[in-house]
Amino acid sequence: MQYQGVFFDFDYTLGDSTAPITVGYQKGFQAMGWPAPTQEQVRPTIGMTLMDGYTMLTGDQNPDRRQEFYQQFQLAVGEGHQRIMVEGTRLFPGAKELLSALKERGIRVAIVSTKLGQTIQRIFAYQGLEDRIDLILGGKDVRRAKPDPEGLNLAMERLGLTREQVLFCGDTVIDASAAKNAGVDFCGVLNGTTLVAAFAEYPHVHIAPDLVELGRWLEL
Repeated sequence: MQYQGVFFDFDYTLGDSTAPITVGYQKGFQAMGWPAPTQEQVRPTIGMTLMDGYTMLTGDQNPDRRQEFYQQFQLAVGEGHQRIMVEGTRLFPGAKELLSALKERGIRVAIVSTKLGQTIQRIFAYQGLEDRIDLILGGKDVRRAKPDPEGLNLAMERLGLTREQVLFCGDTVIDASAAKNAGVDFCGVLNGTTLVAAFAEYPHVHIAPDLVELGRWLEL
């Protein structure tokens, strides 16, 4: 394999936190006087920052209200009640095998996500896979969220990798844009709500229907 590092987004790339994220949105909205959204309404927001997801669903761009929703979400399923998020998240089929194969090959693995890094760490620990990940960068570990390349650039710096050595795998055009902005190769993963056609205008080396096929494409 040509890459020395394979970086991943988390939600809808490696894992599915739809159920606990929906609980967070519903409780956050109710606390702020909004009607509780359905799971199907919440799903397209996954991969965005929580504040952008709030604005997408409500149209409310008030920065104080956006921050209030972030805090209410964290009180519901985040920093205050991470057990709901950790135990309610499942990894997609093939995730364990893919991460294990990368580890065996000596390929560096990083997670670059808008999700809290501490939450992701606890999810992998709960799954018994914490040793498969070399670095986790969550939403609070950077000043600027994807599609800004800050997270990817920081991961490369910390792992001692160049742009030519890295593949970034994600499920949204936000991830594709981040890879383009960082100058790294991108692979789309169709585990989320983004359709394959949406990636057409973004540079990519592959579009994987799932993680099992991604492992085969990487020749692991």
